[in-house]
Amino acid sequence: MAEGLLIPCPHCDTLNRVPPPRLADGGKCGKCAKPLFVGQPLELDARRFDVHVRSTDLPLLVDFWAPWCAPCRMMAPTFAAVAKEFEPRLRLAKVNTEEHRDLGTRFGIASIPTLVLFWAGTEVARRSGALPASELRRWIESQLVSA
Repeated sequence: MAEGLLIPCPHCDTLNRVPPPRLADGGKCGKCAKPLFVGQPLELDARRFDVHVRSTDLPLLVDFWAPWCAPCRMMAPTFAAVAKEFEPRLRLAKVNTEEHRDLGTRFGIASIPTLVLFWAGTEVARRSGALPASELRRWIESQLVSA
């Protein structure tokens, strides 16, 4: 059996196996040779969403948002900064619910922004509303400890 965590490439979505002690080194994709960790949230559509939720061994925090939503726009820089801080322990992604209404419907997104944490393909936590940086960091840490 192969050792290591499955990590989808943020560029080409190819699955890569990375030994846990090597996560902090970053690593490069075996197919496209680009970095596996980019320090920014991934933009996901329905196809990419399924790869990054179901095929990864990392927890994935998804921000369901829309461009017309003022709280979403206010929280975007904080969410991006947190991506730099938490990788490679956690991957962050964004889903534009205006462009990908099917994903919003599939996950019952009733208000935005809504953060959903997935681990091993399963939703493990959810939080709606814009969060200041300190509260977002606290919430993420509490979820990573409890999951």
